[in-house]
Amino acid sequence: MATVSSAPAPGMHQIDLSKLNLQQLAQLKQQLDQEMTVFQDSLQTLKIAQGKFMESGECVEKMTPDCKGKSILVPLTGSMYIPGEISDTDHVLIDIGTGYYAQKDIEGAKDYFQRKVTFVTEQMDKIKMLGIEKSKIHKAICMMIEMKMQAQMQAAKQAAS
Repeated sequence: MATVSSAPAPGMHQIDLSKLNLQQLAQLKQQLDQEMTVFQDSLQTLKIAQGKFMESGECVEKMTPDCKGKSILVPLTGSMYIPGEISDTDHVLIDIGTGYYAQKDIEGAKDYFQRKVTFVTEQMDKIKMLGIEKSKIHKAICMMIEMKMQAQMQAAKQAAS
């Protein structure tokens, strides 16, 4: 447990924690805390994106020929809507990001949203795996800090007596 190795990726280093002093261990722990916070924030953002893609896919699923002529609210911004009417039930306009929109048929839109949900889910899984690895390293660092502090306290007791 004295040696910690991150995921076997190129450019990764193996660190012998027992050779680090308390200050270095504390800095390493702080860095890992920050990285884990970034991972949590990223997961939260991806979870929101995943939910939006799923919701959009469900809306496309509900688009049937029976919907033609029905009244809807069309979003102009995130908080402003205007009344509208569905005129084409065979095609939808989807937001593909950064202000760009694409017209797709219903099946194409379903496929697009399903691919996006799959992609985001895969990214979430990758981040979760990195988070688990970082958590193991964090735990090992905390254990080493505790061991070194106990050793220092023992040395101080022996020096005092």
